Amino acid sequence: MTHSSFPLEGRCTCGAVRYRVEVAPIFVHCCHCRWCQRETGSAFALNAMVERDRLALVDGEPEEILTPSESGKGQRIMRCPQCRVALWSHYPGGGDAIAFVRVGTLETPDALRPDVHIFTASKQPWVVLDAATPAFAEFYDPKQLWPEDARQRYRDARASA
Repeated sequence: MTHSSFPLEGRCTCGAVRYRVEVAPIFVHCCHCRWCQRETGSAFALNAMVERDRLALVDGEPEEILTPSESGKGQRIMRCPQCRVALWSHYPGGGDAIAFVRVGTLETPDALRPDVHIFTASKQPWVVLDAATPAFAEFYDPKQLWPEDARQRYRDARASA
């Protein structure tokens, strides 16, 4: 994993909601599924998995929007109530304990590179992936890819939620 120094600050476009990521992410997903393409209006979504209690609100309060997902379980997207920018999501697997922070909302989005590319079967053909970053046509088994400390952080966060 290649990550910058922490904490990192982030915000929505209008600045009404500001947050701070206090620790390096558990893992960073670059998702190329069609749902993420539609939701972001782009070729992929870049999400940093962080324990929710290590994601501090600095200013404002995001609004939770329940959004359908391909799994049928939905996701809760935390958006600025003014400019509507998506700041982070909660998926059923991680519940309230894990936030999937939209890397593009960080003040320094180049600080976090993807640790894995997922759902590459539906990636845009003009997107060229770095051969050094693992890539999967669908999803993957975290036990095979995440370092032990990342797996432990995830377990600890889920247990304390």
